[in-house]
Amino acid sequence: MDKPVSNQNKLKKTVAVAMSGGVDSSVAAALLKQDGYDVIGLTMHLWDFDKVGGNVFNETSCCSVETANDARTVCENMGIPHYVIDVREEFEKFVISDFSQEYLKGRTPNPCILCNSEMKWKALMQKGRELDCDFFSTGHYARVNYEKKSGRYQLLKGIDESKDQAYALWRLTQDQLSQTLFPLGDLTKVDVRKIAEKLNLKTKHKQESQEICFVPDDDYARFLNDRFPGLKEKMGNGQIFDQDGNLLGYHKGYPFYTIGQRKGLGIAVGKPVYVTEIDSEKNAVFVGDRENLNSKGLIANHVNWISFEGVEPFPATVKIRYNDRGKDAVVYPQNKKNVKVIFETFHQAVTPGQSVVFYRDDVVIGGGVIEKGFGEEVVPD
Repeated sequence: MDKPVSNQNKLKKTVAVAMSGGVDSSVAAALLKQDGYDVIGLTMHLWDFDKVGGNVFNETSCCSVETANDARTVCENMGIPHYVIDVREEFEKFVISDFSQEYLKGRTPNPCILCNSEMKWKALMQKGRELDCDFFSTGHYARVNYEKKSGRYQLLKGIDESKDQAYALWRLTQDQLSQTLFPLGDLTKVDVRKIAEKLNLKTKHKQESQEICFVPDDDYARFLNDRFPGLKEKMGNGQIFDQDGNLLGYHKGYPFYTIGQRKGLGIAVGKPVYVTEIDSEKNAVFVGDRENLNSKGLIANHVNWISFEGVEPFPATVKIRYNDRGKDAVVYPQNKKNVKVIFETFHQAVTPGQSVVFYRDDVVIGGGVIEKGFGEEVVPD
């Protein structure tokens, strides 16, 4: 996997497939095998239930013992090798630790994006290299294209708009994309289910996991309290203010709130209010009307450029969360790793810690991590 290979000239060689035990990665492996590749299945051992707590019997959670067994069974039935790779130490360092620290800073992280770049496309891809694999593949709904004019590999949305996962892959590098295969990029989820049925894969009816894998009970407040004993007592009873600084009540700890949250605030003001700001230094939460969630733009850092190196302002469709439909905006690169984004119209609930991704039609230009949003009256230079 040392030399970049053009999509147009990829010979049938050996490919390592990240096998989660779900239907998507199972079908991806099957399609690659049908297409003539020698396939090796790799499943990550990321964490232990006794370390993260929660619903220890949640068999639908990705990366569980049950899903690893499902991946092994699928590989056995297809006659391909399967390995479980122990990456618990790396997962703790790069994903769980970042997740925890971001919440303690009053931010809302997206651990799946870090898992993709740090675990799948680094740790697992490296294991593929050690097994003499030529390519790496996953069951993501995305596409890779080599553009001769620019000499760069492009990341494109999957054709199934409802399942597109390119948003979660913005951290991938040119080297990684050059060695990546996405068999499901030109398929819909319906297509994938039909293929799984036709091949009678064990995972054909398996439902998708929605929660964060290492928070299997989907209770991240419980997870943080378990990880940091005394957190609730230390940070509870902080103050909740309105937009004018009036005290409305007390919160149970700022890490347990996120921008745009309406339910579970524990205050009654006679109308719906939303979390508009979290101040970790003052242990304070600010709330306001829905219109107070409006942002004219945002500042982002840790930017990764894919289609081109951003040096001049450019128009783009910009998404600030996975299910965001996107807003027209102009992206102003400040330097290689920082950008300012100005939306044509207001966007709501810009959330520090989440990812912002820039698109031109189906092509991902790049992305970064949101530092802060700003209103029209405070647009930075």
